[in-house]
Amino acid sequence: MANVTFKNNPVTLLGKEVAVGDTAQDFTVLANDLSPVTLADSKGKIRLISVIPSIDTGVCSTQTRKFNEEASTLGDDVQVLTISADLPFAQARWCAAEGIANLQTLSDHRDLSFGEAYGVVIKELRLLARSIFVIDKDDKVTYVEYVGEGTDHPDYEKAILAVKELTK
Repeated sequence: MANVTFKNNPVTLLGKEVAVGDTAQDFTVLANDLSPVTLADSKGKIRLISVIPSIDTGVCSTQTRKFNEEASTLGDDVQVLTISADLPFAQARWCAAEGIANLQTLSDHRDLSFGEAYGVVIKELRLLARSIFVIDKDDKVTYVEYVGEGTDHPDYEKAILAVKELTK
């Protein structure tokens, strides 16, 4: 299991750690209108999944804005998803205030289905650990980053490069 800290304190991640080459596991999360969304809903697209602890924090906000900007340059074959355990209403409010329109925010608050399938549930906080997953059109995981310290930024450039490699 990935070793992760949050504010320099070790945390326990629940679920199965994902590795490059794995078949992406399906999950059910909620869209901002409370409708269910699964991995299968984006079958045939390249998916960049940006996972954040909470949309209302500085690093998470920056991460979401950064991937929103990048999403507009990646083409129609790429879907960018941001998943957190925030309530869908909070995600919708934040996106409206920030003008986020190029990615979809999704909530894992109800079942932690995504978090358990991808090994990112922080047991002690019931939040998701900061991480990035890139999944190709055939549901193979091609890039994984479990950010070692939950308050640090992910490697944006490597994640975007991993997506661009699949669009060639």
